[in-house]
Amino acid sequence: MKLRLYDYWRSSACYRVRIALAIKDLAYERVAVDLVAAEQFGDANRARNPQAQVPTLEADSVAMIQSIAIIEWLDATFPEPRLIPADPAQRARAMAQALVIAADIHPLNNLRVLKRLEAQFGADQVAKDEWYRATIAGGFAALEALAGDGPYLGGAAPGIADVCLVPQMFNARRFAVPLDDYPRLVAIDAAAAALPGFAAAHPDAVRPPR
Repeated sequence: MKLRLYDYWRSSACYRVRIALAIKDLAYERVAVDLVAAEQFGDANRARNPQAQVPTLEADSVAMIQSIAIIEWLDATFPEPRLIPADPAQRARAMAQALVIAADIHPLNNLRVLKRLEAQFGADQVAKDEWYRATIAGGFAALEALAGDGPYLGGAAPGIADVCLVPQMFNARRFAVPLDDYPRLVAIDAAAAALPGFAAAHPDAVRPPR
């Protein structure tokens, strides 16, 4: 099966998919879509992804969008190592942790929303940065309370929640979000980021040359 990922190096959603592919040791072709240059709105990308977003994962002739859906497909198609628990209760917990980030934090602070805040409400960079930090802080406070005793949010091994956490922690540091109130998340992020699969997917590893 040939896998092709349409990807932007600093996109959180793409970063999640790169982590999942790397953890599962899956070879894939990476095709860059420059969000800053608005390539996501071009006809070619819209044909792949009607939302005019990234990521899109192509598996032979099948195109898939939305990072969580892509990761679920990867887990079903290449089940080892598993990222989403099979047990229903454990699965619900893992997905809840993941969705704190993927459904509640990230949609409120992505590039599309920040541009809308500026265009519609006149938000300057200071206001946008404050918005960004506030959306992360609210989600991280809940996720800190949901974190268990394992080295990862997924327990003894990293799972889908960790796949979502690490990119969001990267963003938090990029926007200077204070992390002192989230010691468990900081420790989990450090443990996950040290693993080869997470390191291989880091934005710095795929950043285009300047």
